[in-house]
Amino acid sequence: MLNASAVACIEQVRLGFVASVTSGGRPSVSPKGTFVVLSDHKIAFAEIRSPGTISNIDHSPEVEVNFVDNFRRKGWRMRGVTQILRRGSADFEEIFPKWEALWADLSARIRAIVVIKVSDVKPLSTPPYDDGVTEAEMIALYKEKYAKMYP
Repeated sequence: MLNASAVACIEQVRLGFVASVTSGGRPSVSPKGTFVVLSDHKIAFAEIRSPGTISNIDHSPEVEVNFVDNFRRKGWRMRGVTQILRRGSADFEEIFPKWEALWADLSARIRAIVVIKVSDVKPLSTPPYDDGVTEAEMIALYKEKYAKMYP
């Protein structure tokens, strides 16, 4: 399900924008910067301070997540059903070392890990690629743009 390019994007970017639905039926998007690939059909993020997202998932476990490489202007869109593994549970303790290894300082604050069983994966890209712009040109353009924003 997750090809090598999707896995590389997640592991390089780590920041996914999670779209969930509130109990009132409203859309909600929240960035999560602790994504880990668990398998070719499972990804997960650590819940550190996401009470709204957790409440939404408790109400409706289906989510969509977008990962975008800001320089390449390409990424991946994934849809799936969540499972919340709370700290102290055997399932949490089994996979927690992955987050501990990557985010040692934050790991003590992790209250749960949200696992997403991915059912649909689609690539994302910006429209200039349709017009023949190359990835190298896109990267150069956004390096210049970000250099001006953050000299």
